[in-house]
Amino acid sequence: MIFNKIHHIAIICSDYARSKDFYVNILGLTIVQEVYREARNSYKLDLAINDHYQIELFSFEDVPTRPSRPEAAGLRHLAFEVNNINEVAEHLNKKGVQTESIRVDEYTGKKFTFFADPDGLPLEIYEQ
Repeated sequence: MIFNKIHHIAIICSDYARSKDFYVNILGLTIVQEVYREARNSYKLDLAINDHYQIELFSFEDVPTRPSRPEAAGLRHLAFEVNNINEVAEHLNKKGVQTESIRVDEYTGKKFTFFADPDGLPLEIYEQ
């Protein structure tokens, strides 16, 4: 295999301030670097999970909306591994983020659930 690992995931948001607040203050990701690109009138926010650079959050003007949820061509969802799904779901709910009912993966026996970011991007928490 020529790949070492996934380096990062890029997400384009429609409202930069709202998405930055969501990923930083609600999900607890750490800001690595924030750059305003004047020529594009856009931001690029590099975010880390447990000191590992993982997500690039981009803002662009007049971005199209996601065509459907979650079964659209392209990225289906982004999943976060957690130690205790009940605690994380409760934390998200207290922050105003609605999670679906916790389900059990029929193949792995692991618990998981879905929620959405401010643009409706499907996000998953999956218990380790």
